[in-house]
Amino acid sequence: MRTDIFARLDREPEPPKIEPPRMSRHRIALFGGTLAFYLAIVVAVLVSSWLVALDWKVMLFRPYQQWPEIHAFLDYYIVLGQRGPTATMVACWLGWRSWRQHTLRPLLTLAAALLLLNVSVGAVKIGLGRLGPHYATQIGSAELFAGGDIFPSGHTANAVVTWGILAYLATTPRARRYLSALSAIVSLGVGLTTVYLGTHWLSDVLLGWAAGLLIMLGLPWVEPLITRAEAWIFAQRENLRGRGPVPSVPVASGGPRPVPLPHPESRDAVAQEPAVAAAGGGIRSRSHPAHPSHPSQHLVRSERSPVTPTGSRRPPHADRAPRGGTSPARPVAGG
Repeated sequence: MRTDIFARLDREPEPPKIEPPRMSRHRIALFGGTLAFYLAIVVAVLVSSWLVALDWKVMLFRPYQQWPEIHAFLDYYIVLGQRGPTATMVACWLGWRSWRQHTLRPLLTLAAALLLLNVSVGAVKIGLGRLGPHYATQIGSAELFAGGDIFPSGHTANAVVTWGILAYLATTPRARRYLSALSAIVSLGVGLTTVYLGTHWLSDVLLGWAAGLLIMLGLPWVEPLITRAEAWIFAQRENLRGRGPVPSVPVASGGPRPVPLPHPESRDAVAQEPAVAAAGGGIRSRSHPAHPSHPSQHLVRSERSPVTPTGSRRPPHADRAPRGGTSPARPVAGG
C-alpha cells in the first residue's frame, strides 16, 4: 500500500459509502426563506418600486468610470461566472472523482444542477424580457417585456451553482465549510462585477443569487432520481459487456490445436451410413466404393479405420487371404 502524498491519486479499491444530503428542517426553512426573497424581488421589479429606482441610481453612477484601474482585472474575473469555462473545469474535477470512487454521482449531480439552472433561469429571463442598463430606453422604467434576457443574472446564478456543487459534494464537514465560503465569495464577486461593468442591474444580481441558492438547497429532492439514473447506466454497461464476442483462447507454441467441429451436414451423412457387417461376410459400405471414380471420393484421413500395431480393426473379408500366409488349395476342375 502506498503511503506517499501521491497515494490519493490512485483509484480506491471499492466505492466509498457517502451519504447524500437530505432535506432537513433547517434546509427546508432556508429554501422557504430564499423562495420568499426571490418572489419579493420579482414583485418589486414588476411594480417599479424603490428597487428599480436604486437600479437607476447605481447605473447612472457608472462604477466603471469611478474606478477604471480595476477594469482590466474584472474583465478576466467575470469568466468565473461564465457557464462554458466553469462547467468544463468543474466537470473535469468531478470526472476524476467519479473514476476514483467508482461512482457517477458527482457528474450526474452536476448535470442535474445545470439542467435545473438552465430551465428555471432561462424561463424567467424569456418570460420577463427585461433590457440591460446599456439598452435602457426610459429613465426610471423597469424595462420589462421589451425582448431582453438579463433578469435574473445568469452569470451570478451560474457562479452560485457551479462552485457551490463542489461544497455540496464534499465528503467531510471541514471541506464543506471551506468550499461553501469559497463559492460564496466567488459568486458575490461575480455578481458585483456585472454591476460594475454595467451589464446588469443590481436587482438582476439579487435575483441571480436567490435563483442559484434555490437550486443548491433543492438538490436533495433530486437525489433519488440521480441514484436511479446511475443504477440504470451501470446496468446498461453490464448488458453491453455480456453481449460482446466470446474471447478466443490463445494456444501456446507447439501445443495441441483445437479440433474444429464437423459441419452439421457431414454429421448427418456419417450417422446415416450403414454399419459394417459382422465378421465372416462383411461388405463394404455403399458410401465408400472399392474403386472411386473421382479423386474427391477418396476417404480423408480422419474417416479411415484406425490402425494399431497389431493390425487393422476392420473385420477381415472372407474372399481375401491374410498377408504373409499360404493360400488354401483350390480344387482343380475336370481332374
